[in-house]
Amino acid sequence: MTEVSEVMVDVRGVHKSFGPLDVLRGVDLQVRTGQVTVVLGPSGSGKSTLLRTINHLEKVDRGWISVDGELIGYRRSGKTLHELKEKDVLKQRTHIGFVFQDFNLFPHLTVLENLVEAPVAALRRPRAEAERTAHRLLDRVGLADKAAAYPRQLSGGQQQRVAIARALALEPKVLLFDEPTSALDPELVGEVLDVIKDLAGTGTTMIVVTHEIGFAREVADTVVFMDAGVVVEQGPPAAVLDTPRHERTRAFLAKVL
Repeated sequence: MTEVSEVMVDVRGVHKSFGPLDVLRGVDLQVRTGQVTVVLGPSGSGKSTLLRTINHLEKVDRGWISVDGELIGYRRSGKTLHELKEKDVLKQRTHIGFVFQDFNLFPHLTVLENLVEAPVAALRRPRAEAERTAHRLLDRVGLADKAAAYPRQLSGGQQQRVAIARALALEPKVLLFDEPTSALDPELVGEVLDVIKDLAGTGTTMIVVTHEIGFAREVADTVVFMDAGVVVEQGPPAAVLDTPRHERTRAFLAKVL
C-alpha cells in the first residue's frame, strides 16, 4: 500500500439526478495517487453513476470533478463552468481507464486489435509500437496466447482480463472498475481479481466498485460505503469493515458478510 499525499481524483459536491430520481446527492471523494479506493454499497446507492461522472459519461448537475488537477468535462471561467466540446472530453478520457461489468469489447476485432485501436486512433501511436505494448499487456494479464482470438472465443473471465489490458494500453492516470466481476460465473471471479490485485501492487491509482468484501479487505487503501447517493463513511478497510461507525454500514455488512 502506497503512502503518498497528492490527490489524483477530486470529487466535490457532486449531484446527479435522472428525472425526479436523485442518484448522487452531494458526493465528496478524494483519491490519492497510487492508492486503491474500493466503493461498496447496496444496489441503487449511486456507485456506478459516480464512476461514470468521473470520466464524464454522465454529466454532473452540480459540483465538479478533477483528475490530476484538470477539471473533467468543463472549463472554468470565473465562477462559471462551461462544458467542453466532445473532442476535448474524449481526449480527457484517454487518461481515465474504464473497465465495464459487461466487458464492452469490440466483437468484430481480435483481442490484439481491441488493444491497439484506441492508442492508434486517439493517441496517434505508431501501430507497431501499439502492438508491442498490446502483446506485453496481454502477457501481463496471462493471455499472451489469445492475441488472434475473437472475444466470442473467450470465457467471461478472459474477456474481462482483455478489457483490463485494453484500458491499460492508454497508460491512464487512473483506472475505474465498475463491478468487474458481477457478470462472471463464480469460478472465474478469482482470475480477474488476481489481475486487479497485481495492478494494485504496481502503484496504479484505482477506484473499484465491487461487492467482493474479501478483495476490499485485502487490496484497498480506502473503503468507501455509499447509500442513497451519499458517502456514509470511509476509511481504512479494518475500520469500515470491522468496526463501522454508522448503522447503515453495519446493516449492509451484516447482509453480505
